[in-house]
Amino acid sequence: METQANEAMDEAALQVEGMNCASCVAHVEKAARTVAGVQGAQVNLARGRATVRFNPAATSADEIADAITAAGYPSTTENSDAGAGEEARLHHQQAHATGWFARAMIGIALWLPVELAHWTLHLMNVHTGHWMNWLALGTSTLALVLIGGAFYKNAFAALRRGTTDMDVLIAMGTSVAYFYSLVAFAGYKLGWWQTLADLYFMEATGLLALISLGHWLEARARQSAGRSIHELLNLTPATARRITQGMETEEVPVSAVVLKDRLLVRPGDRLPVDGVVTEGLSNVDESMITGESLPAVRKVGDEVIGGTVNQDGRLIIRATRVGKQTALAQIVQLVERAQNSKPPVQKLADRIAAVFVPAVLGIALLTGIGWYVAGSVNGWDSGHTWSRLANAVCSVLIIACPCALGLAVPAALMVGTGLGAKRGILIRDIDALQKAEHIDLVVLDKTGTITRGKPAVSRVIPSGKVSEDELLALAAGAEQFSAHPLGKAIVAAAQDRKLELPAPDDFSDEAGFGIRAGFAGRKILVGNAAMMERAGIKLAEHDLSAAAGDAPATWVYVADAAGELLGTIGIHDEIKPDSASAIGKLHKAGLKTVLLSGDRLATARSVADSVGIDDVRAEIKPAGKREIIQALQEGGKTKVAMVGDGVNDAPALAQADLGIAVGGGSDVAKETGDIVLVSGSLLLVPVAIRLSCATMRCIRQNLFMAFIYNVLAIPLAGFGLLNPLIAAAAMALSDVTVIGNALRLRRAKID
Repeated sequence: METQANEAMDEAALQVEGMNCASCVAHVEKAARTVAGVQGAQVNLARGRATVRFNPAATSADEIADAITAAGYPSTTENSDAGAGEEARLHHQQAHATGWFARAMIGIALWLPVELAHWTLHLMNVHTGHWMNWLALGTSTLALVLIGGAFYKNAFAALRRGTTDMDVLIAMGTSVAYFYSLVAFAGYKLGWWQTLADLYFMEATGLLALISLGHWLEARARQSAGRSIHELLNLTPATARRITQGMETEEVPVSAVVLKDRLLVRPGDRLPVDGVVTEGLSNVDESMITGESLPAVRKVGDEVIGGTVNQDGRLIIRATRVGKQTALAQIVQLVERAQNSKPPVQKLADRIAAVFVPAVLGIALLTGIGWYVAGSVNGWDSGHTWSRLANAVCSVLIIACPCALGLAVPAALMVGTGLGAKRGILIRDIDALQKAEHIDLVVLDKTGTITRGKPAVSRVIPSGKVSEDELLALAAGAEQFSAHPLGKAIVAAAQDRKLELPAPDDFSDEAGFGIRAGFAGRKILVGNAAMMERAGIKLAEHDLSAAAGDAPATWVYVADAAGELLGTIGIHDEIKPDSASAIGKLHKAGLKTVLLSGDRLATARSVADSVGIDDVRAEIKPAGKREIIQALQEGGKTKVAMVGDGVNDAPALAQADLGIAVGGGSDVAKETGDIVLVSGSLLLVPVAIRLSCATMRCIRQNLFMAFIYNVLAIPLAGFGLLNPLIAAAAMALSDVTVIGNALRLRRAKID
């Protein structure tokens, strides 16, 4: 096992048919794990999908699918094209739902008219003789053949495998009702029994009809719950317009687009793949990917995301990510992974489900023995005893089907993660749902989280030796070959003013200090205060930064080699317009906030004051952020969420109880948080926490309803307080109730 763990693991998705309850999930997972080389298997009952991790050197996805099929659950590997795979799954779901609808209609046609006629004549005190019993026998026999065949087939297959599932309970319950009635009716007609006790022919027909109707409603609800993946996949257009020689275009399938292809995107078209704009200017609606409602302006050099809508301009893009590498494909993969994973609460349900059906069979046996003994003790005639026994045993078998138990968690996860994905909130680790509702304190990185992370020149303050433009041109000329963000901001400011940048004939980058450059024999220093001090320049004598007031800025100083200060350039990182509102919502929710920054204290304090944060930890090196988080956790007493950019803040995100990465829409796979916010908006932080709390609340409600249903229903059925028809209706209603409660998440107030 240790050797296997060290080898590269592969992951595959399988479509699995025939699962209908929590016991089926346990059997499928067990069948997959028995294959040599399989490290893990997770089954989503609501989607009919299994995800397996395996060692490709030891086995293959097809072999695992064959093992699951051999266990009685037909399985196939999912199409590598996510869109085609989802279409196939939806087609299968639709066919499955249609089949149950047909069975339900046949069952209702065979049961309801007879049931209505029986009660109408009974209330009118009209004696029917035995022709009503013969009619009920005929319709019940047809129902067992036309509808019950599917249940019996699956039940026999499960028993041959040495397992039990929901179909075993339904087949046995139906059989008890039908064959008891058949024996009782035949015994009376042949004179074996003196009196004709209650018969359950109509109940047998009705429970098959109601269970089929419940399965149809459940299948429809599953389709609705899983619609988010389908909607995301539908964002990608089927074709793209590829530019060939000159400006000629050809329409090709999106799957045929390769890296570096040049593509034409007309106004109103969806972008087929991720790319970089090479020509054009347009507003692009990215709301379905990032959750941002306002369109983003995209110009030459900007990245664009596949699946977004080009609104009003003509764009030509160069493909940079295709197929499974696109942001949309990564988002779908993350959502599917979250939906297939299991939070700790699900594991408890799985352990119970593994022994649930055998336990119910044992309870049904004890119920039958109890009623037989009760009949003997009370001196009931045989017809009355066997009638009460059949009623109770049949009701126990039918009402105890564990469908709701298997659907409780995955149905809520499907709706919750899908709702999050549509808002630009991706839940990478499903345990994050449970972590989020216990958060006490939110730590926020400054640069790129509260601020835009794109420094811009805010002040150019010459000392009087040079003009503003000359000072900026000299600094930009020195910085034009630097990769430092502050240097790029200075160059961008000079270009915005359309200044001519001098070309340096001498250049050296002194890490941690600044730039030395020469222009036609003139030596220039561009750097921080430490560089100036090292050059012998006393900044206290040149307090130029005071002219900028209290603006939160980083100061870059420009001097000549003779020690003459030429001026100061103030650079600031603009605060995102919605940061203050987001912090306010966190405070309103009762959460404390802390600003964490590597910048100097004055700058960090100014940003914190602007957005309403009181606690500031500044001048912290990247390696020290993890220690700050650890100290704030106070040995586990305080639950801390860290919000950062997901790259520089990776150690802090990992240390926090909940890591929330604020990432770019095109790099979601690179982020390291438990939750990824595709857009840069901090407003999604309180939304993500509320969504997590709402999803966990729904999961607990579903599990409570599933458990309490069985806890209350089985004793009621065992004591004969329910008849099989009511049991069937209640069982079907429990499934629909659980999924219906999950669908309520769509209307949850999380904004």
